[in-house]
Order: sequence, then structure tokens, then C-alpha cells
Amino acid sequence: MARFPTLPPGPALPPGLAFRRPATLLATCFGIGLLPLAPGTWASLAALPLGWLLHVAFGPPGVAAAAAALFAVGWWTASKVIASGGDHDPSYIVIDEVAGQLVALSVVPAEPLYYAAAFLGFRIFDIVKPWPVCWADRSIEGGLGVMLDDAFAGLYVAAILFAASRYLAL
Repeated sequence: MARFPTLPPGPALPPGLAFRRPATLLATCFGIGLLPLAPGTWASLAALPLGWLLHVAFGPPGVAAAAAALFAVGWWTASKVIASGGDHDPSYIVIDEVAGQLVALSVVPAEPLYYAAAFLGFRIFDIVKPWPVCWADRSIEGGLGVMLDDAFAGLYVAAILFAASRYLAL
């Protein structure tokens, strides 16, 4: 009988950090942060349908407002989880990717080409971390630092896509 390959386990929560705690549930986006192989990418993907629904219901200002609200909630939840877990930016905290991805989506139409560009651009800027993304990642402690680097990455992508959509007629 053939055996299917198994994926490595996702990041584990440290001992003493209960998944049932509201801060943990929100910081991991209800478990997305515990998925194997690049939980930040999974969270960014999960943000795409959320961004589309928000855009259809409330337009770009609704997407931007949701990004700001998630930033505030993420700051609080990441601070709580970091205080319980020790690591300064654990990979299972992914609310920052969702908020940053929504920032990138807040300036584009709800169309597949723009959403694909926003997704790819955000992942690139989040991984490469140009200044000030790298500065926020290295210099700002706690939940604010966790959230701020992804917000900067999202702002970079939003600026690029906004300019492209206005000046290059994409």
C-alpha cells in the first residue's frame, strides 16, 4: 500500500500558551498561524477573500478601516502572546500578515490581477524587508513591532499599486 507524504507540523505554541485564549485565537487568526509551511503566506492568502468581501460591501475605505482595526487588535493580541511565549515575533502570530495584506488591498479594485499583484508584492516586501520594514522588525519591541513591519510592507505595495493603477493604466 502506498503511503502519502506527510507535511511537517506547523509552528507549535509554547507551553503555557493556550489556544483557547482570545488573544491566541486572534493572533493566530483562528489557527491559520499553526499551519505548516509558511503560515504567513497562508494568512496573506486568507486575507484576499476577506479584502474582496470588505471591498464589495464597503469599498476601499472599508478595507482600509478593517486594516486599521486589525492593526489595533493585532498590537494587543501580539503583545499578550509575546508576553506569554517569549519569542519577539513568533511565526504563529499571523494577524500582522492579514492586516498588512489588507493595507496593500485598500487602494486597488477588487479584480484578480490587482489582488494577485497585491499578494505577491506584499509577500516579497514582507520577506525582503526593505527600510523601514527592516527597521520596524529589528528596532520596535513587542506587539507594535510585530504589526508595524507588515503595515510598512503593505504601505509599500499600496503605494506601488496605486501609482501603477493611476499612471500605467493597469
